[in-house]
Amino acid sequence: MSASKVTVAELVAAARKARRAAQAHFSKFKVGAALETEDGQIITGCNIENATYGLTMCAERVAMFKALSEGHRRFRRVVVVADTQAPTPPCGPCRQILWEYAGDVEVVMANLKRETGRHRLSDLLPLPFDARLLKKK
Repeated sequence: MSASKVTVAELVAAARKARRAAQAHFSKFKVGAALETEDGQIITGCNIENATYGLTMCAERVAMFKALSEGHRRFRRVVVVADTQAPTPPCGPCRQILWEYAGDVEVVMANLKRETGRHRLSDLLPLPFDARLLKKK
């Protein structure tokens, strides 16, 4: 699929479909994500919970790690879908991972019926910790 043909509607649909595979046995809070690569591919992920909770993996990180493991390095935007009325943004760890690997991408939030919000990642993570801080002067 070429980059010009990927629409937000397609990304939302992919995230909704990915959400159905979520393993949310404990919280019952299913989340799906769809990451658009620079070359127009859609990589999806869903949240996968664990009884210890600390080992739970969010949908956004699943999508990002899947994309990275498949060789993708440049991204345009990410969609996050949850069954909520209010926008459901990525959590703090997901924002950090998205920032490190995707930069200031557009973050689109949606529920099962409609889009609920759009932000730049820099608006959601205004003072990120990244490699710039690790460089010695």
